[in-house]
Amino acid sequence: MTARFARTALNATIGLAAAALATTSLSALAAQTVTVGHTTSDNSHYSVGVDAFKKTLEELSGGEFVVEEHPSGALGGERAMIEGLQIGTIDTVITSTGPLGNFVPETYVLDLPFLFANYDQARCVLDGPIGQDLLDKIGQNNLVGLAWTENGFRHLTNSLRDVKTPEDAAGLKIRTMENKMHMAAFEEMDVHPTPMAFPELFTALQQGTVDGQENPISVILTSNLWEVQDHLSLTGHVYSPAVMLASPVLWDGLSEEEKGWFKQAAKAGAEATRAEVSRLETEGVKALKEKGMTVVENIDKSQFQEAVEPSYSVYTDQYGSEMLDRVRNSECLASS
Repeated sequence: MTARFARTALNATIGLAAAALATTSLSALAAQTVTVGHTTSDNSHYSVGVDAFKKTLEELSGGEFVVEEHPSGALGGERAMIEGLQIGTIDTVITSTGPLGNFVPETYVLDLPFLFANYDQARCVLDGPIGQDLLDKIGQNNLVGLAWTENGFRHLTNSLRDVKTPEDAAGLKIRTMENKMHMAAFEEMDVHPTPMAFPELFTALQQGTVDGQENPISVILTSNLWEVQDHLSLTGHVYSPAVMLASPVLWDGLSEEEKGWFKQAAKAGAEATRAEVSRLETEGVKALKEKGMTVVENIDKSQFQEAVEPSYSVYTDQYGSEMLDRVRNSECLASS
């Protein structure tokens, strides 16, 4: 009796284990992998945001969705990834607004120089009706805008000299994003803008193809640009938002509840990214000094603002001034 009972118990245990394994296997098979592409490193502010997005989405969905990060341009440059979203080869992307204007021209307004004076103003605008209207515009262009996130205020670096005034920058060959607003602003300072995809930047700086570049502190630090750039000028010439986009191919296959999960997870990712940008903005300059960069901190930004003001016509001549006026007249700018 004892042996028979033991065999029965053992068979029952094996049966339960097999059932559990089968359930786990079915669950694993049912889980849908969601790719997230971006061009910055896996220790960047974007990656911090992906971690928060992943944690939130996987928890909300009970493991129904599993997030897979592809950093450092593994899926291509930003423009190429946006195109991948449109045809459904990539699920989600975190991108700067640099190339986004090529797909959604209304977003060009965010790339105008010296539009925002500080982070509070920029975040207030993007989190309010204007930001939502722009996300809706994105949704009309075979893309899905999930949430506004952040790069930060862009600063100028180069390998040749300190830049304290617009005149100091004249003649430099500077890598910019593929964005006509940025390029027009630099041309007004007699800088030679050279658009190229971010994954190509480090090598271009290393080889002297370009003299410098412009990016937020978070990108300069985590992308190790200090290894190939000696001079940093805290110009803060453009606030650089970022946006998390989804493929309409993915989106159209989701239920309303699942869409809510994605939006909530994207918001959590944006909040984590902004917190990391704020941290690096204060701690990053010190770190870059320690790594050997010469930092010009006390810059008369009014000189730069005056120099690039004519570039605004590149936007207003083509798209009018309605969206620009909305931003300038926003309570967000009046109250800061």
